Amino acid sequence: MEISLRQANGVHIVDVRGRLVIGASSDQLHQALTKLAESGARKIVLNLNDVAQIDSSGISAVVRHSISLGREGGVLRLVCGPGRVRDALTVTRLVEAIPTFETEAAALTGLA
Repeated sequence: MEISLRQANGVHIVDVRGRLVIGASSDQLHQALTKLAESGARKIVLNLNDVAQIDSSGISAVVRHSISLGREGGVLRLVCGPGRVRDALTVTRLVEAIPTFETEAAALTGLA
């Protein structure tokens, strides 16, 4: 799995590519999001459009950081278009708990 970080108008964007499953990949995402939060990032967009598969461990990492950011006055938004990952987020009702958008532009609207 690959993770890249960038910024747009004060919003931290985390691009994830590969499989977000139990083991090293979910740990890698957890560490990247933790490091961002510790550096003071409060607005994070997690781009999952290039994630081929997500399991309960990956979903758990996303939920933990959404809750943590919320407690600190921040926000986590997801970008995830149609496909297997969106289906998994819908079945687990995560799309109802964390703002989820089909495009990055939509996710960034109102955050800057």
